[in-house]
Amino acid sequence: MTAAADLILTNAEVHTLTEQDETYDAIAIRDGRIVRLASSYDVSFLEGTETAVVDLDGRVVIPGFIDAHTHLTTMGRYLVHADLSAADSLDEAIELLSERADAVDDPDGWVLGYGYDESTWPEKRYPTKEDLDSIGEDRLIAAFREDMHVASVNSRVLSAFEDAMPKADIQTENGTPTGVIVEEAIDPIYETIEPDVEETRELVKAAQTAANERGVTMIHDMVRNSYAPHVYRELDMATELSIRVRINYWTDHLDSLIDAGLRTNHGSEMVQVGAVKSYTDGSFGGRTAKLSEPYADGDGVGQWVVNPDELQEYVDRADDAGFQMTAHAIGDEAIDAVLDAYDNCADPAASRHRIEHVELASDAAIDRFGDGGIVASVQPNFLKWTGEDGLYTDRLAERRTETNRFQSLLDAGAPLAFGSDCMPLDPLLGIHWVVNAPAGMESLDVTTALRAYTSGAAYAGFDEDRMGTIEQGKLADLTILEESPWDAADRIDEISVTATIVDGEFVYDDR
Repeated sequence: MTAAADLILTNAEVHTLTEQDETYDAIAIRDGRIVRLASSYDVSFLEGTETAVVDLDGRVVIPGFIDAHTHLTTMGRYLVHADLSAADSLDEAIELLSERADAVDDPDGWVLGYGYDESTWPEKRYPTKEDLDSIGEDRLIAAFREDMHVASVNSRVLSAFEDAMPKADIQTENGTPTGVIVEEAIDPIYETIEPDVEETRELVKAAQTAANERGVTMIHDMVRNSYAPHVYRELDMATELSIRVRINYWTDHLDSLIDAGLRTNHGSEMVQVGAVKSYTDGSFGGRTAKLSEPYADGDGVGQWVVNPDELQEYVDRADDAGFQMTAHAIGDEAIDAVLDAYDNCADPAASRHRIEHVELASDAAIDRFGDGGIVASVQPNFLKWTGEDGLYTDRLAERRTETNRFQSLLDAGAPLAFGSDCMPLDPLLGIHWVVNAPAGMESLDVTTALRAYTSGAAYAGFDEDRMGTIEQGKLADLTILEESPWDAADRIDEISVTATIVDGEFVYDDR
């Protein structure tokens, strides 16, 4: 006799997002896995005395969103410190930081803000030390741009840390530091404010709740010099982790990973070892992405954060040790450098080596993604910068239409995985942008966009056999939407996530 289900979802519109993308009325779940997909009537035969039956009243069920590129503790900082992503102007950002300063009782405590995007402000400039000094010259104040490649600090912070910062990464005006710092100049600040275990736990728990509310069931987290791996495993053992985590460790940790005998895909059902992660270049926001032609709004072609020779050493060591490798690359020169490094690997497709962001790739580079089976781990929400007054237009002028070419990557045969980079963490927002891409940009249909945030991201993490589609035997990680994105394609960003299920359990329920 077939055992009863633990949970039945009935009266639903279930989209499997498989190759055929069948739809069903109901799902039966037992022991955290899908055991039947059928009509509500047929699934009802698995109802037992202890089965929870949930009538979804016609709501849409899709595979749980897998965010292939996050910084979860940074998202937690948005929730705990000043959330500067809410600022529509420089004055509003300063006001939010001032409110945060009032909340920090310790005069020597850090006043921190995260997530500003000056490209959307009327001023279109970074905050300076004078702006932050208006809050308090005697306070420790730092504001981080949403890409985390640019920060603004006040006079006290600049004075305390300037000697530890590479001078080339301290921006100046007439020879005087402005308080704006980029790339490696930010590292001494990061090291100083890095939270301890208790604060990291607070940040992770706040961020995983917010992620579940947005329908996210798994993340690929980029981790560097953080207690996050410790906290993830601690929460896993205490069964308090409501999101699956794949940890992509920075190259700083490669020796430790090898010495500990860890390899890609080691771990539990909830926490796994992912790739080894490196930078190559910076960001468009900081004019540090490495380009083959100069920026449209300034001299220079960006900079290497990790130069190609150093990157090649990391790739060789990680690949030889059996790790998946991934590298941040935004400008066309940086993307080519990573592809060159992967050319020396024995089988980059089998290792599922990845490139993060891939914002400005040439035709030749896109073909190389397909030929080599290199995973393009990209952010559809970055299309927010493609408008006539957007960041891409400022930095690249007519080259803006050559960015974020997701359909071209798919046409070339490249595996495509969507993530948010926590800018912000919101899959439906990213899907809205790519389905409704601005004129001149490549768009995707709803099904293809959803697959990049589900099965595509699962493939990037070697997880396609256990998640990414709704099929019998797969994990019951599901996202329930209030409306159909197919029926509301022009306003996907307005669709609400009704509930999120991880391992057959509701981790968010707003019915």
